[in-house]
Amino acid sequence: MLLDIIPKLPMRDPFQTKDYYVTQLGFELIGDYGDYLLLRKEVIEIHCFEFKDLDPKENYGQVYIRLSGIDAFYQELLVRHIAIHPNGPLELKPWGQKEFALLDPDNNLLTFGESS
Repeated sequence: MLLDIIPKLPMRDPFQTKDYYVTQLGFELIGDYGDYLLLRKEVIEIHCFEFKDLDPKENYGQVYIRLSGIDAFYQELLVRHIAIHPNGPLELKPWGQKEFALLDPDNNLLTFGESS
């Protein structure tokens, strides 16, 4: 029986990644093994592994995160001056999801969505 899925995203600098997810996005650091981070926010978990030679321009890491209260979360990020993906402002998509996107320091795409 499948219970959960935890994405593993590449990172170049664990300190920069930790700062982005914990300080800026409000994740909790639940494990720090130097070259491997475990991060949690509410019920979702993201793991990050060190990849020093990662070229962010060639990184296609992506995660889609479903949530409730997307409008409030989006506004909170704007108030805190968190950069929204230039092509990913909050909008209602044709498939019935309200979505927006962020890029982490390594160009991993974090898309947040809520059913409308």
